[in-house]
Amino acid sequence: MWHYVYLAMTADGVFYCGYAADPTNRVAEHNAGRGAKILRGKRPVKLAYVRRFSSRTDALRYEFALKARTHAYKKALSRRWLATKGKP
Repeated sequence: MWHYVYLAMTADGVFYCGYAADPTNRVAEHNAGRGAKILRGKRPVKLAYVRRFSSRTDALRYEFALKARTHAYKKALSRRWLATKGKP
C-alpha cells in the first residue's frame, strides 16, 4: 500500500497540505464539502502536488515538514510538479 502527501490549491491560491491513501479521491471529497472545514468556502480545490511514500511514517514526517514551508516554496514545488506531470 502506498501513502501520499498532497498539496491542494484553492480557488483563491491558498495551499492546503494533507495526507491521504488516495489523493485524487481526497480532493474530490474536499470539493464535495467533506473533509477539512477550512476548504469548504474556498472551492474548487485542485490537486497541485503529490508525493508517494512506501511508509506511513515517512509520509507523515514529510507532511509535517511541508506544512512548515513558505507559500513561495509550495508554489514553486507545485509549478515544477504540474510542469512534469504526465511526462515519462
